[in-house]
Amino acid sequence: MGRYLFRLPDIGEGVAEAEIVAWHVKPGDRILEDASLVDVMTDKATVDMTSPVAGLVIAVSGEIGELVPVGSVLVEMEIEGEGEAEALTEPAAPEPVPTAASPAPPDPPIGAPAKPPVAAGTQGAPTAAFATRAVGNAPPAAPATRRRAHDLGIALQYVPGTGPGGRITSGDLDRYIASGGTIATSASAPVQRDGISETRIIGMRRKIAEKMQDAKRRIPHIAYVEECDLTEVEALRADLNAHRKDGQPKLTLLPFFIRALARVLPDFPQINARYDDDAGVLKQYDAIHIGIATQTPAGLMVPVVRHAEARDLWDCASEVSRISAAARDGSATREELSGSTITITSLGTLGGITTTPIINHPEVAIIGPNKLVDRPVVQGSFVTVRKMMNISSSFDHRIVDGYDAALFVQQLKRLLEHPALIFMD
Repeated sequence: MGRYLFRLPDIGEGVAEAEIVAWHVKPGDRILEDASLVDVMTDKATVDMTSPVAGLVIAVSGEIGELVPVGSVLVEMEIEGEGEAEALTEPAAPEPVPTAASPAPPDPPIGAPAKPPVAAGTQGAPTAAFATRAVGNAPPAAPATRRRAHDLGIALQYVPGTGPGGRITSGDLDRYIASGGTIATSASAPVQRDGISETRIIGMRRKIAEKMQDAKRRIPHIAYVEECDLTEVEALRADLNAHRKDGQPKLTLLPFFIRALARVLPDFPQINARYDDDAGVLKQYDAIHIGIATQTPAGLMVPVVRHAEARDLWDCASEVSRISAAARDGSATREELSGSTITITSLGTLGGITTTPIINHPEVAIIGPNKLVDRPVVQGSFVTVRKMMNISSSFDHRIVDGYDAALFVQQLKRLLEHPALIFMD
């Protein structure tokens, strides 16, 4: 028998460390080759680390939420043959041995078909503060105890009984109340709550928190909001959707925003840019890579529509749909989640009146479409109902002056209010 040390591999892209987000093995597990060992996160990509060998897990290193450097030993295993390393850690303390009356079957190897779980014994364990009984199984209790429970509003079904045969005593009622058991109250009576729950921020949520904190700390934001009449672009969108060809995606407003940005940004190269404030260098891009802020089960991600300047309306719609779906199902690659030069963030129908979006560092601008609503508007001597939207935006005031920010949004507004201009050279 020999020892094998599984180390955090070099994932590439200059990654020096990764965060442990989930363990799939523990000391004592016997695993098969290619079985999942641990999930680690680098930037916004989660990677499933699998075992190149079969063996017995002796020790695991690192807690969930811990950052570990590349090359660190994550799992120590005992394998057939000589192995390739000496043990680095003492074997984990063995788990309590089951009594002879109830021997525990050996665990199957990780990666093999799972067997139904066997409930652990509870001999000697303290009585739980809360208990339930099978439906239709009336809890045993004396009439006086039942009457007292009724007066207190306590359901005996949930009270652990310490008397003979699990009989509930008056003392059990006292212990149930003292341990936090709920006493029924009328629906109209307010109930005081003092509970506090603590959640450790790890994984994707920690990455988001760190990125947002870094962006607000480093970037002096300037916000600018403009009202836009999108009646014409909405009419065009509805007509295009009604007459789209087979295979063409259904258009949302996002492709129109992408195409409008692709037309306006060449006139504002300092906005289609990334600012390396550590080096004091502003990188202005000819290519337009637009990040699409996307809510996923794991948190906020920003997949990227690359080379928006070279895509037509339908191609933009297809790419937005593709990368958003990839971000939500976790299949997006590092390249698809990085490299944006400006970001669009939209809450869709939840967009509200206005927002103050945080810039996706190291970019220098972000555009936030808000909710599209029907609103009365004065046109000449008449009041008419138009489809209106407030467009929010934030700019890095170190790079973009207020005048340039306003001029940029005004040109964007002009294209969106007269969508024919989007398609004109």
